[in-house]
Amino acid sequence: MKYLMMNNGLAIPVLGTGTNTFGKENNNFNGNITYDTKELRSAIDLGYRLIDTAIYYRNEAVIGKAVKESNIERSEFFITSKIPHDKAFNETNDLVKFYVDQSLKALDLDYIDLYLIHFPLESNEENLRVWRILETYVDQGFIKSIGVSNFNEDQLSYVIKHARIKPVLNQFQSYPGKHQQSLIDFCKANDIIPEAYQSFAKLDPKTKDLLIELAKPYHKTWSQIILNYQINEGLVVIPKSHKKEHQFENINIFDFELTNKDRKTIKQIDCD
Repeated sequence: MKYLMMNNGLAIPVLGTGTNTFGKENNNFNGNITYDTKELRSAIDLGYRLIDTAIYYRNEAVIGKAVKESNIERSEFFITSKIPHDKAFNETNDLVKFYVDQSLKALDLDYIDLYLIHFPLESNEENLRVWRILETYVDQGFIKSIGVSNFNEDQLSYVIKHARIKPVLNQFQSYPGKHQQSLIDFCKANDIIPEAYQSFAKLDPKTKDLLIELAKPYHKTWSQIILNYQINEGLVVIPKSHKKEHQFENINIFDFELTNKDRKTIKQIDCD
């Protein structure tokens, strides 16, 4: 596994797994929690150590259970969770503290490696209010790093300008056809790691056909080409699969290097 150094001196794996349907009936986002860890433990066995969850997913306890069942040192893992933007979770400072404490309790792993504001709140001032509470958890050691998710440049700039602890990462949707290149560039210019989710969830058939052709000389799949491209662009990626063969495919992307021509082709796919 490769790692990136965050602006606080801590390292993050460049590839992990999303979990929003793990430990749920029929792998349905809204399904009842089953506490089945088999599929997540499959990913762990293959080498995944960055595991991304959220309060909104309702499965933090499933992730904590899988980490413990692995019998791998806690320090080997990088666990991310997130507080929702809904007022029910953050309207008051006490609510924010309550739900962060609930995350810590549900995961039951002593600390959380990275905690994000899942979506921007209704104003920059509200984002900063919640942020300042998260800073106190870093001070106490219960959270190692803090960041944001789905923030645009203006929202991120405001936090950077007013925060005591700088965000280490911004997680947002990015895939060929919607790279969000300006946001990627802004994050990198400010020493904030861009992290892509839904790396290949919304590709149109034309784009997929192009990527399939690009992948052939490398003897890789179109999805492996995307992940390799994103990582080489300095992004962290968190693809998700319940199937062991696809989990292996997603992590088996470090043994080849795209040509400059192919990188440029991917970057220029319907640039936004």
